[in-house]
Amino acid sequence: MNLMLDKTKFYVVGAGIFTGITVALYPISVVKTRLQVASHDAVEKNAMSVIKGLLKTDGIPGLYKGFGTVVTGAIPTRILFLTALETTKVAALKMIEPFKLSEPTQAALANGVAGMMASFYSQAVFVPVDVVSQRLMVQGYSGHATYTGGLDVVRKVVKSDGIRGLYRGFGLSVLTYSPSSAVWWATYGASQRVIWRLLDDGNAAPSEGRIILVQAAGGISAGATASFVTTPLDTIKTRLQVTGHEKRPTTKQVVRSLIADDGWIGLYRGLGPRFFSMSAWGTSMILAYEYLKRVCAKDD
Repeated sequence: MNLMLDKTKFYVVGAGIFTGITVALYPISVVKTRLQVASHDAVEKNAMSVIKGLLKTDGIPGLYKGFGTVVTGAIPTRILFLTALETTKVAALKMIEPFKLSEPTQAALANGVAGMMASFYSQAVFVPVDVVSQRLMVQGYSGHATYTGGLDVVRKVVKSDGIRGLYRGFGLSVLTYSPSSAVWWATYGASQRVIWRLLDDGNAAPSEGRIILVQAAGGISAGATASFVTTPLDTIKTRLQVTGHEKRPTTKQVVRSLIADDGWIGLYRGLGPRFFSMSAWGTSMILAYEYLKRVCAKDD
């Protein structure tokens, strides 16, 4: 008997679950973004000072600046991502099967290719959402412009740069998120196989609790690896996307500015929140993803 996904149920239930995850973890993205764009003389130098500053000036809503834009764009982005992920993973496994590689290596390659391609396709929706939401996250901070809402950002960006302004940093987004997704999924797939081998006690069916723990451990390992590898590109991309038209820097100027302010460590601004975000996001997403595949399975 073959099991297939009930795609309607998968997308409907998935949209609800991923929206809930977005609500819970969104403040981390706001903190990370503010740390990455802060000027050299900014008072807020760490995550806790950013949180205290936001709560002092805006209260709890300050931690959700740009949330409406993100949650609106998150549903189509996640649907596109998961569809491409599942399709590419199956195709990749079939392609590498003849090479008779070890199971962890097969999992790493298939998951890595699937994650990279899924991220590439979803950038078409994600980048404009990212541009708008990040401008809202940092509005009024370290000299950045203020806006009345997401539509105001879109109007001003299109007026100054045209539609392509909404895709500012697209190349760096692809270079950031595609490798990041590839590293995340490759590490997750390989680490899961390794952990299961270490825990193998001869039992045919592991408990649900053990399955969740292994998936969570794989998600944390993947988040740590991916955040360390791709944070410099993410920092550069974020600075490019939030800078106004009148003082738009080049990628080289952004890198020079960061190094001049903080040395090479400046490229790792926001690493702590990004590691936590990628680990928490990834672990939550993978647990939800695996749960959805179980509850949405149907007989062929």
